[in-house]
Amino acid sequence: VSVTAYPEKHPESVSIEEDLAFLADKADHGATQAITQFFFYNAAFLLLRDRIAARGNKIKIIPGILPITNFAKAQEFAGKCGAHIPPEMTRRFAGLDAEPETRNLVAAMVAAEQVAALQREGVEDFHFYTLNRADLAYAICRMMGLGSGL
Repeated sequence: VSVTAYPEKHPESVSIEEDLAFLADKADHGATQAITQFFFYNAAFLLLRDRIAARGNKIKIIPGILPITNFAKAQEFAGKCGAHIPPEMTRRFAGLDAEPETRNLVAAMVAAEQVAALQREGVEDFHFYTLNRADLAYAICRMMGLGSGL
């Protein structure tokens, strides 16, 4: 049974501790894994993973990765769900609205870098929010050496 989790505080939550309590309750009621809301700060995901482990909760946490195909939309989504966008990411996508091919290359590289950094921290499974752009998720998997069995 899969449920959701927020690496950064849920916008309607009082605190991260409240989010952790809700997640623990989900696990107590049969959830075996949680797919996170997308995030761009890996430290937030790793802190969530560590806090859950420290509580003795065995639920598997799978990071939600959002390859950015439209930066303005990503900013809008992030604002609604409480995900923060690093300033360096904003700079990387600046001026690419009219250059979709370049933007997609940057999006694939940024997401691949995020996945690689999480892999170095022991994360093995990932969920890609494709937003009907499976080709981008496929390209990221190929960049990571995971494409031959897809």
